[in-house]
Amino acid sequence: MTDANGIPLAVRLTGANRHDVTQLLALVEAIPPIAGKVGRPLRRPASVLGDRAYDSEPHRKQLRRKLIQPFLAQRRTENGSGLGMYRWVVERTLSWLHKNRRLRIRYERRGDIHDAFLIMSCFFCAILHLYLLYLLETSFRPMNKISSSVYAAFS
Repeated sequence: MTDANGIPLAVRLTGANRHDVTQLLALVEAIPPIAGKVGRPLRRPASVLGDRAYDSEPHRKQLRRKLIQPFLAQRRTENGSGLGMYRWVVERTLSWLHKNRRLRIRYERRGDIHDAFLIMSCFFCAILHLYLLYLLETSFRPMNKISSSVYAAFS
């Protein structure tokens, strides 16, 4: 599960033959408290977006009971639900995770070792995202006197 920017919030390792929707509520519960503004840290997301694999009315009811708005595409309907505009964020995060060959092809027999590599890769994705935000923030910052004089000397 990722946030709106693609930073991994929670991961679960299951067998390949498990259906995605069986892990939906466990992933929502596994989200750690997110601090930010003054007050109690956020424990749950405001909404959850998912594709047709997560279409389940009991899961929708349980998410609503937790005051989470579910935006899940429904099965047996036309394409064009509009969720594809947001799905690319999750797909980008999955491609970041699959840059690591150990995650793309599972070499470890033990699940705890594979889970450790998965968590480490999620950590690196979060660090990469924060570093890119830092670069964007510093590149648009107005130049101070020292940097403007250096810029003028080299131009």
